[in-house]
This record gives sequence, C-alpha cells and structure tokens, in this order.
Amino acid sequence: MRQKTDFYSGVTHAGKVRENNEDAFLIESILQDRFILACVIDGVGGYEGGEVAARIAKDAILEHLQIPSEDLFLAIREAVVIANEKIYSEKIASERNVRMACVLTIAVIDLTYNQFYYAHVGDTRLYLLRDYTLVKITRDDSFVGFLEDSKRLTEEEAMKHPKRNEINKALGFDPNIGLISDYIETGISPFLPGDILLLCSDGLTDMIDSKNITRILTSKNKIPEKAKALVDAANNAGGKDNVTVVLLHNTNKRAAVEVTKPPVIKKNESQVENDDGSMQENGVSIRKRKSGRWIIFVLVVLCLGLLAALLWQLSKSKIEQPVQAKIPDKPKNANELKLQQNIVGASFVSMNDSSYSTTILISDTIRIDKDSLRIDGNNVALRSDTREKSVALMIAPSCRYILLENVVFQNFEKAIINQGGVVQLKNVRFQDCDVSIDHSYRFPGNSAVTGSFVDTVLFKTDSVAN
Repeated sequence: MRQKTDFYSGVTHAGKVRENNEDAFLIESILQDRFILACVIDGVGGYEGGEVAARIAKDAILEHLQIPSEDLFLAIREAVVIANEKIYSEKIASERNVRMACVLTIAVIDLTYNQFYYAHVGDTRLYLLRDYTLVKITRDDSFVGFLEDSKRLTEEEAMKHPKRNEINKALGFDPNIGLISDYIETGISPFLPGDILLLCSDGLTDMIDSKNITRILTSKNKIPEKAKALVDAANNAGGKDNVTVVLLHNTNKRAAVEVTKPPVIKKNESQVENDDGSMQENGVSIRKRKSGRWIIFVLVVLCLGLLAALLWQLSKSKIEQPVQAKIPDKPKNANELKLQQNIVGASFVSMNDSSYSTTILISDTIRIDKDSLRIDGNNVALRSDTREKSVALMIAPSCRYILLENVVFQNFEKAIINQGGVVQLKNVRFQDCDVSIDHSYRFPGNSAVTGSFVDTVLFKTDSVAN
C-alpha cells in the first residue's frame, strides 16, 4: 500500500516472512488543509488481532483529529486515549482477539509556523533529518530501547538483542492510560525548511541502521522514491517483519539574507592606468598624488611611540605594586560538599536521608562527568545565593545519561547546562530560574516537568503539570 505526493509519502509492506501485514499508516491534510497528519501504527497480538487493533486506532485518530480544537497538543493526546479505549473494549468483547494491541507514533505538522506536535507509545519511531544529521525524537518503550537510548548498548547491539521486540507500553494493555501522566510521550519541535520527518515501524529499524537510513534520506531522489528505497532496503536485509515508512519534507523557502554589494566606482572612461600606477587622460600622463601616504606614515610612527610609552608605564607600575594576598574562595557548606562527594563516588544519589536539609545552598557549579547518574532529590531544593552567572549542574560531554527525580532548582541564572547525552527529568521544578536547561528552555516555576532532553536539540515533555 502506498500514498504519495511530491513532498510526503507513505509506504507499508508485509515483508518477506510474515503472511499478513499488521501495520497501518496515515498521511493526509486535516482541518481544512491547515495541518498534515502523519501516523504509523504497528499492530501486535497474533492472528488478525494486530490488524484489527491497527485499524481501530487509525480510524479513531483520524476521526478525532478532524474536529477543530483550540489546544492541538491536548487533542493529539486525547486521540491516543480514545483509540486505546476502543481497542480495549473490542478486546474484551472479542473471543478471538483477546491479545490484540498496537503501538504508534503520531505527528501533526504545522507548515505555516514550521513546527510539529507528536505523541508516541511503544517502539515505532519518529526521526528528524536536519542538515544531513538524523535525530531520533521518540524513545522506545522497551528495556532494550532504554539501554540504547542511555548509550549502554550500541545501535548494532540493540538491533541484534534477543529481547529487542519486547515492549512495556502499547494501546490495549491498560484501559486507563489517560490517567497515567507519563504513559504517552508527547512533545513539540521546530520543523524548519529543508527538514525531513521520518515515522516508521520497527520493521525498518530492526533491519537497517541509522547510517543507511541517513544515506537514503540525503540522496537526491524525491520523497516517494526515498520512502520506497527505505522499505526495499529493509526487505533486502531480510524483511523479517512488516515494514512501514512515512516521510514528509518541509519545502517552505528558507529565509533569505540580502547582502548589499559595495558601490563600484568606475574610472572616467577617458582615463587609462599605466603599468607604473600613473594615470593617462587623453594621452597625457598624470601622476597619482602621494601626499596621503606621508600622512599615514607619520600617524603610524606616532601610534608606535604612544604604545611604547604606555607599555613602559605599565611595567613600572607592576614592579612598584606590592604583592597582595589571594582572597580564598567562599567556603562550601556541609550539605553542598556532601552532595558533590556523593555525585563523584556513586551512580545513584538519594537525598532521602535526614542528613540533608530541605534546601542546599549551591555556591559553585556541580560538574557531572561520569557515564551515567541518577539523582533522587526527595523534593530537596538546590538554591543559589548569588543569582548572577549561577549554574547548578554542568553535565559534561562524557556523561551519556542522567536521570533527575524530585529535584527543585531555585534562583539560578541557568539551572542545567547539558553538554552530554540524554537528560531525563521526572517531577523536576524550576523556580525563579532565568533558564531551566541550556540557553533557552524555561519552564514555569510552579510546574513539575517530566520528560527528556537529548543532545541539546529537542526537549520532549511527557508532562508539565501544575
């Protein structure tokens, strides 16, 4: 099955091993062509159950997102919840498809404002290609996916892992996923002119790696040809599962920067320049004036003299200046020292014991440069006593994964600077902070943030609750 235009395309194929295709996809304009809806659904459950679940989800999502809404972000989440309820109800009523479920990824693209919203459950994936770099937006809801996202497994190791297809979240597992704040991964991201979005089932990513995906996406082929090439590559690599691909290219024009050329001063057409630099006008040689050169020479000599005098005066004052004692750094308090020592010496830091106070004053930036770290703050507040140029945590490039739970940042100019890999937040609050993460992300002070921040590119919020 295939659906295509010049700038978006969807393809699904049963693969070379499976007899039936339990995948489905959506790619079409919605809400009077104001947005584009893209979706990839992977049904699970055996027999015809996967196909039934995928079809129910597809119909429910399309129906709900055709209804105008003031809050598109909420509408996408509601569509997933409704699809889950319908699948679960059908599973209870059915005597045959009692194990049916599905996983999915949805993207709603707003080309007017160059951005997209997304929702995700399971191990289908959403990628963004920008400037020849492929970024994985969603995280897999599986144990192997967690190991890969946290850099404990390489992509090649994850693709070959025997448990790579075991998932812990899907539509149809639980009738009340709408009440679980972090069950549905949601987010919003810029979608700039020239970017390409890729939604796919694991039938693609289990067969070909990101390097080959990038190679196909950056080829000179058109979008429909790229979509077909991805499916063909998965089948040529073995085609062990159904494979579905949806591509969308932002073909909006890039903002052009006008450059004003300096005016070109033309010589009088009657003038001709000789080889020695003199000018000839109407056959008569005219020497260029050189008085300007002498003025420049005099100015240079004067400047050099002034510079020499200044250097002599500075060297004299440095010799005569008495040596002053160095003022010692501001001493750290006991709680701050303990926190820094625990971070250096352990991979899990808990501030649940009574030795920590409810507020820890941070006088100097805490640097995290280990491979991975989990901090459970027990709602302890990290507070700066000098707001100007203050940073609470500096995550070094060597840190691949950090999980912050139940931590409050107060009165920092920048709470977290991430130079490493994945920063995952769970119930984290930023109070009176100019910047929450890196250089631009700022969350309301009374909001509990749950989500992940990857490679200083995209923030993916599961929830921002008051």
